[in-house]
Amino acid sequence: MLIQIHPDDPQPRLIKQVAECLKDGGVIIYPTDTIYGLGCDIMQHKAVEQICKIKNIDPQKAQLSFICRDLSHLSDYTKSINTPLYRMLKNYLPGPYTFILPASKQVPKILQSKKSTVGLRIPDNNICRNILDALGNPILSASLPGDMVEEFTDPDVMQEKFGHKVDFVIDGGSGGMMGSTVVDCTTDNWEIIRQGLGEWEA
Repeated sequence: MLIQIHPDDPQPRLIKQVAECLKDGGVIIYPTDTIYGLGCDIMQHKAVEQICKIKNIDPQKAQLSFICRDLSHLSDYTKSINTPLYRMLKNYLPGPYTFILPASKQVPKILQSKKSTVGLRIPDNNICRNILDALGNPILSASLPGDMVEEFTDPDVMQEKFGHKVDFVIDGGSGGMMGSTVVDCTTDNWEIIRQGLGEWEA
């Protein structure tokens, strides 16, 4: 189902509807500060598996990332963050970045890579923030499969292509065309793995 949520002033009734759907194991397509993503509550294993099926990937092999509400939420899902790392994260977040960090025990096994790392994001997007506040858990962040720009920027096209595979397609306006910048922070030498939308100067 396609639902229109206002990007600057999300309607509480619709946000509640989406959060309840996620709590029940639903899968959504939603806007971020980069491209639209496939999402679910990270605690709902069946929903994570459904997303992997849509993308045709093995959850154990894929480096799946997820979205947190804020830095204190993010620190629940990674092992101790030292002061320089915390300062850097605070400087860049919220924003179009995914940080690869060592996973804590709170990260569901299905989302940990073989190296026990996890990708964490805090997008600068009101719709995301409101859903996370209503849900209380992080949301999985996976890119949409597709080769044509419209397939991941135009909510109507997403509804046409994926509407039968997901519970909600959230129309929050046109999506971006570039993913997040991915930074490996598993050692003290932070390293860019993929240059995306976010400028990196650390």
